Amino acid sequence: MGIFDKIKNAIFGEAVAAPVTPSAAPSQPGATAAPSPAPSATPQATPAAATPAAAAVDIVPLLDAAVKKSGQKLDWRRSIVDLMKAVGMDASLAERKELAAELGFKGDPHDTAAMNMFLHKALMTRLAENGGKVPADLLD
Repeated sequence: MGIFDKIKNAIFGEAVAAPVTPSAAPSQPGATAAPSPAPSATPQATPAAATPAAAAVDIVPLLDAAVKKSGQKLDWRRSIVDLMKAVGMDASLAERKELAAELGFKGDPHDTAAMNMFLHKALMTRLAENGGKVPADLLD
């Protein structure tokens, strides 16, 4: 399991493990459920990655709760180090370099400021691609 997967699992936790599926029951008392449409002649592919996206997990309350639980003053919205600390991970330079390689960082690994900025943005993008509801200002 890569560093990204560890972070994703630490944030999403059980929220992605048991995605919510729409109920077949009517939503209002007295209403009747519409009959199921006939199966289409063309089977529709449903990749595994589509399941988490269908039940988008809002990362803001999860990470805010993780910060509160940590008891530290952490700014996960701006700092990859603080985000990793919030979810209980090792935020060492070695771990961040491994994450940088995993996420495709092409810059100088000795320029930790540039690497950290890349990591935060790339992580937010990957979380969004993997079923996370990420605020637009963190994806810019």
